[in-house]
Amino acid sequence: MTIRTRVSALVAALVLASGADAQQIRSINSYGVPGLIDMPSAQMQPDAELTTSLTLLSNGVGRGQIAFQLLPRLQAVFRYATLPDFLNVGGGEFERTYDRSFDLRFQLLKEGRYRPAVTVGLQDFGGTSIYAAEYLVATKSFGDFTVTGGLGWGRFATRGGFGNPLGAISDRFDDRPPVDVGEGGQVQSGQLFRGDAALFGGVQYQWSDRLILKAEYSSDAYVVEEDRGIIDQRTPINVGFDYALRPGVRLGGYILNGAEAGLTLQFTLNPKRSTFGSGVEARPQPVTLRPDRSANPAVWDTAWTQDGVTPVVTRARLVDDLDDEGLEVVATKIDGNRAEIHFRNPRYTTNAQAIGRAARRATAILPASVETFVLVPLNARGLSGTAVILRRSDIEALENSPNGTAEILAVAGRVDAATLDRTGLVVQPDAFPRFNWSLGPYVSLSTFDPDNPARIDLGAQLFGSYEPVQGVLFEGAIRQRIVGNRDESTRRSESELTRVRTDTNLFARTDGPFLQFATANYLWRPGRNLYARVSGGYLEEQFGGISTELLWKRDGSPLAIGVEYNRVRQRDFDKRLGFQDIDATTAFVTGYYNHGNGFHSQLSIGQYLAGDRGATYELAREFSNGWRVSAYATKTNVSSEDFGEGSFDRGIRITVPFSWVLGTQTQTSSSLLIQPILRDGGARLNLRNRLYPMVREQSAPDLTDDWGRFWR
Repeated sequence: MTIRTRVSALVAALVLASGADAQQIRSINSYGVPGLIDMPSAQMQPDAELTTSLTLLSNGVGRGQIAFQLLPRLQAVFRYATLPDFLNVGGGEFERTYDRSFDLRFQLLKEGRYRPAVTVGLQDFGGTSIYAAEYLVATKSFGDFTVTGGLGWGRFATRGGFGNPLGAISDRFDDRPPVDVGEGGQVQSGQLFRGDAALFGGVQYQWSDRLILKAEYSSDAYVVEEDRGIIDQRTPINVGFDYALRPGVRLGGYILNGAEAGLTLQFTLNPKRSTFGSGVEARPQPVTLRPDRSANPAVWDTAWTQDGVTPVVTRARLVDDLDDEGLEVVATKIDGNRAEIHFRNPRYTTNAQAIGRAARRATAILPASVETFVLVPLNARGLSGTAVILRRSDIEALENSPNGTAEILAVAGRVDAATLDRTGLVVQPDAFPRFNWSLGPYVSLSTFDPDNPARIDLGAQLFGSYEPVQGVLFEGAIRQRIVGNRDESTRRSESELTRVRTDTNLFARTDGPFLQFATANYLWRPGRNLYARVSGGYLEEQFGGISTELLWKRDGSPLAIGVEYNRVRQRDFDKRLGFQDIDATTAFVTGYYNHGNGFHSQLSIGQYLAGDRGATYELAREFSNGWRVSAYATKTNVSSEDFGEGSFDRGIRITVPFSWVLGTQTQTSSSLLIQPILRDGGARLNLRNRLYPMVREQSAPDLTDDWGRFWR
């Protein structure tokens, strides 16, 4: 699939939203969370809801938000805001400020028949804390009316403030210390729920299925903005409306403080709900039943193995028929009672569905005497994982069983494919060598430059890969920028560390064609439960060298452990063949854990590109249709002052599977990385072929978690 298709599909995913019932989506406030106008409510979005919103005020303030309902009661928010004439740069001058912030909201109580919903929230609890506030809020619905009342601290206590009720617990809550911004990015724990508190509240009325009317009393006096002349306070009463333009798309409008007008455009989508329901892929071929053995004993005889023709014809038919299913046969071993089929699955999003499709086709092709199917799916790089062993009689008996999926899993066997005897395994003549190439556009995006929050390059990319034998892979990409402004950044970092990432803007200035990456890779199974990789060459856009990795992953275990070692040198800024005099050694031990219910953790401990040492933790929520939303944070032995702006590395990644957008089966996906600031501390290589993402779906629990698609 070309990059053009990838970009188009990602845009389509964000625009199409989920087709959810508009009544299920909570109206949001100007900060992107369920609420009134400025003030939050205690409501939550449906589980897994992804809400993107854009707020624009008539005074030039803008806020973009991404909110994800991580759990039914837990919501996380990333916000990027711009304020005119806000930052004091000396000499009494002010300039436009770009600010990043995070929120967390937890619902203590769900709304009941007589009980209101109650939520506690932390708004902008790190960084510069321009919007820092904490709140405890309750919301209750009465027919078409929804009433909200809350208690706020910080920014939400700058109007009508009074002594902190928490002072009864400890006098340390009485005063709110000033914000210590430092290099930003630090949690201001010393401020939380301290200082004066204030009351806020409001009501909304469901005028129709689409229209909601709102009014609130705001406890935010916009003190700093008024001092800067950004806003003119006239009244604490805000009024507005929220209108559903279509399912998943809403428009809010309001009058703020009696002085400013504002609009909020809201898009919602949910990974649990697909635009195309369960999919529109072609239905599978039915299982072919063997003739009755007592009536046709000759058909069940194994004499066919000796005729020299049937085995060859059978293999050829397997290749053709599995190709019709989008599966590529690599090797086979067939005897009178057992057939072993090694195949690639470049189409289906789950190996369980690919195994089911292969099993159905095999019943139509293999002679009746073959009772045991050993199905070995290979990943995109040719590595095997778990081999699934099925009895043909079970496949025949359970295809139309009401509980056939669970029953076929119960009788299926699983073994590590590395333990299979390869004697007699026939590799398909056309399986190797393999050559693939593509030509299409590419997009490179740089975000959160203080001078320009978004810079973008557009160009053409030629990609090619060559696999002479199984496990050996050569691949690379050449790019030519056509238009863009990533090279216009003139900022020079004052980093105290080796410049392993802060010179990224210099790499963007190359003219003419450049080498994005070019590597030689060897991937193999050194033993049971073990996977290995060695890569060499121009590993990524900025570094080249040698990368090695060993992974332990046992079928059925939620835990996997990997060890990685890299010795690299920084490439020349023109990204052609030369290198600079900056060497780096990185090494990590990484633990991967499947918590169940779609939650996955990853903890890497080791040495980073700049020589700093520490750990990176990532928590992800994944869905059976391929959606993935994750957040990571890296903390090393570099101080906040030496790290620079941001204090430590963190980010959010959203992965959209194209199968969810298109309704047909494809393994292609597109990822959006929201990284507040790119610094030298906590920097890792951007390697293409790390083992765990490639092999995890080839064994349980991932393989069996997706078993529901076996009969699809």
